[in-house]
Amino acid sequence: MKLVSWNVNGLRACMNKGFADFFKEVDADMFCVQETKLQPGQIDFSPAGYYCYWNYAVKKGYSGTAIFTKEKPLSVSYGIGIEEHDTEGRVICAEYPDFRLVTVYTPNSQRELARIDYRMSWEDAFQSYVQSLDADKPVIICGDLNVAHQEIDLKNPKTNVGNAGFSDQERSKMTEFLNRGFIDTFRYFNPDTTDRYTWWSYMFHAREKNVGWRIDYFLVSERLKDRLTGSDILDQVMGSDHCPVVLEL
Repeated sequence: MKLVSWNVNGLRACMNKGFADFFKEVDADMFCVQETKLQPGQIDFSPAGYYCYWNYAVKKGYSGTAIFTKEKPLSVSYGIGIEEHDTEGRVICAEYPDFRLVTVYTPNSQRELARIDYRMSWEDAFQSYVQSLDADKPVIICGDLNVAHQEIDLKNPKTNVGNAGFSDQERSKMTEFLNRGFIDTFRYFNPDTTDRYTWWSYMFHAREKNVGWRIDYFLVSERLKDRLTGSDILDQVMGSDHCPVVLEL
């Protein structure tokens, strides 16, 4: 079973850069998208053979998530059940017989950590939500988690200490998340691999120079460990400032 996750940084724009061709070519069983930046009716994308689920932000042109899945879920829910956190279309959960799939677009704490207090509140709420799901059946979490967890997860750790995505607060929340019984699947297969990133700034030819950050993840409940067969970063795929990530079970 192949799962793909991609922050497309605007699905309409990504469509003009080959998204539909990649979607068809990769032939994922489940394909999750973050930062769709859509409102209902703004795009006509209903790929043959897939059930499609969308969560939209109240604010136009902002955030948003989607799941495309070949297998019809037993149920689908939107958001985490807390009004404060559910206006930006950041979470979809699809339930299957033996696991739940959660796609998430984690809030950015912004320049000078202007939104760090909200981010910490979100982290606590989201982790509690996932733990409640995990108590029932295993969970696969994918998406843009907006944090480089370890120094090897970004090109320039020393100069980014304290910046959004590499603050002590955000990194410690990621550690806390993993310690709750989850596996960072890319690190599971590639514990010491460096220079593999999922996001690059549009400035200073960052992608060309591979000056990036690994902030897009597949996390899984530890009891799915024996089902893991691969986890990869498709950094050759263009169309967004992020690239797709893949999990195979």
